[in-house]
This record gives sequence, structure tokens and C-alpha cells, in this order.
Amino acid sequence: MDNGLKIFIRYLIIVLIAIPNLFIFYFIFTPATIYPVFGLFKIFFKEVLLTDIVFQINNEFFIEIISACIAGSAYYLLFILNLSTPKIKIKKRIKMLLFSFAFLLILNILRIVILSLIFVYSSENLFDISHKLFWYFGTTFFVVLIWFIEVKTFKIKEIPIYSDIKFLYNKIRK
Repeated sequence: MDNGLKIFIRYLIIVLIAIPNLFIFYFIFTPATIYPVFGLFKIFFKEVLLTDIVFQINNEFFIEIISACIAGSAYYLLFILNLSTPKIKIKKRIKMLLFSFAFLLILNILRIVILSLIFVYSSENLFDISHKLFWYFGTTFFVVLIWFIEVKTFKIKEIPIYSDIKFLYNKIRK
């Protein structure tokens, strides 16, 4: 298959997967996040009830897992980084996606549990500061960390997007 066609297909997949509103990521990762969090909550709290996306803890605290908590856009960014990197065989690309998604899922579950423990056992101010730090910097840091680990682990030599642009530019110049 022509490299130009491969580039077109990869970027078409990137665009199509975002329709509608990253649905596929929330569909997969909402239950994949909520149920492990529920299991971990049972370890840390005496009473835990789960109704849809709201946890009731010790009949006193309510924690709602909204879509931003699921971090669908972070999964999508990892997806973009993976698919916009050229010269990766399909089997390796699938392994990379599974690796990055699993890594982010574990970090996200831990983030939710840690913030919930702070919410229940600490002051409201500490929770607000921690939550904002995770919100503004945590997820971005997680994505960058995961990508760098992925580059090293899977020995990625190409640069997302840039390598494709460079290839197309050189092809046009010929």
C-alpha cells in the first residue's frame, strides 16, 4: 500500500473515532473506571453504594464520576499520538494502544481513589487544591509520561505528525 494512502487512512481513523464526541472512549472506559474504583472503595470505606455514576460513602459523602473524571480526551490524545506515528506495523500499534490505554486507566483509577480518600478524610481546602492540580496538570502529565515510556519501550523512532508532514513535503518536492 502506498505511504500516502496509509497516512490518509490513519488520519481518517483519527477523525472518525472522535465522532460523536469521543463516545467510544467514554463507552469503554466509564465502566472500566467505575467498577475498579468501586472495588477499591470497598477496601478503604466501611459502606459504599454505587448508583449509576454516584458513590455514596459511609452514608455521608457523595462522589460523582462525571465524564471529565473518565478522561476520554486523554485516551483520545494517546490514540492520536499512536496513530499519527508512521512506520509502525499493525500488531505493534495495537500492542502500543493497549499498553497506553491500560497504563492511563490504572493511573486514572488511582487518581480517583486518592482524591476520594482526600475528600473523605481531609479538609475541603486540601481536596480542592489536589483536585485542581490533578485537573490542570495531572492528566496532561500522565499522557506525556505514558507517551515517553511508550517511545522507549516500543523503540519508536518517528515523531507523531511531524514525520508524516516531512514525508509528504519530500514527496511533493520530488
